[in-house]
Amino acid sequence: MTCQELYQLARQRLQKAGVDSPGVDAALLTQGFLNLTRTGLALHGEETPTPEQEAAFLQAVEERASRRPLQYILGEWEFMGLSLAVGEGVLCPREDTIVLVETLARRLESCPAPNGLDLCAGTGAVALGLLTLRPETTAQCVELSTEALPYLRENLSRHGKGQILPLLGDVLSRPLAASFDPGSLDFVASNPPYIETGELPALQPEVQKEPSLALDGGADGLLFYRAIANLWAPLVRPGGVVAVEIGETQGAAVAELFTKAGLEDIQVAQDWSGLDRVVSGRAPRGDLLGPPRPSPKGR
Repeated sequence: MTCQELYQLARQRLQKAGVDSPGVDAALLTQGFLNLTRTGLALHGEETPTPEQEAAFLQAVEERASRRPLQYILGEWEFMGLSLAVGEGVLCPREDTIVLVETLARRLESCPAPNGLDLCAGTGAVALGLLTLRPETTAQCVELSTEALPYLRENLSRHGKGQILPLLGDVLSRPLAASFDPGSLDFVASNPPYIETGELPALQPEVQKEPSLALDGGADGLLFYRAIANLWAPLVRPGGVVAVEIGETQGAAVAELFTKAGLEDIQVAQDWSGLDRVVSGRAPRGDLLGPPRPSPKGR
């Protein structure tokens, strides 16, 4: 078959399988396995791939038809211009998370060299995204999953410039939080698990193939937000920023948790669909001026 015929076959197969965007997914598989962009397909679609390319492409199409996440099949996914390694065991980066990164960068505008933590880091998308906007950023990416950790390390090696470092640890652990000095950080950011446990079986088939450890936010979906507010927010210096991605119905509840934890200037940011997506706040400014040096305890 020609490349164009393979693309059409893939689109039809994915549409029949119930994939939400069969044309887009077929095009991305064509690019990933046949090395043809949409433009390349228009110009060279009548060419015939090698037997090895065709076999790999058709296998990838069947994997996608089985609702394996496209990101896992490709092994790479772009986030804010960065090619991130992804695969089974790590949460797939999503465009919604750009709202978290941009909110963080905006609220840290007056901080000359932000130093902080990316909690539940997964691929490292949040810290690395911030680094693209604020090249002076330094951070540690805290991740519990030993399955996700290789992807995190690979992405930090590619894009972290030695300024973003991995840290294996549990965000729900009080001793881990206590290993950092209070007031020692400019920011704490997180895209934590926030789906209610009871809602997990109703998720899209693709999402159900992502690690439950990265999805399950406890009975009410707020387990990790409580930990961030109570254990991690106190690590932020006066005037520093705590920012988290949220589910679209969680804005008021997370804002209340942040308020009860003593954070000020609470803001809820919307995504491109107009849905609540990020809650952020500042640590009380008090009498301290300027950011303190990072604590060596967390290094």
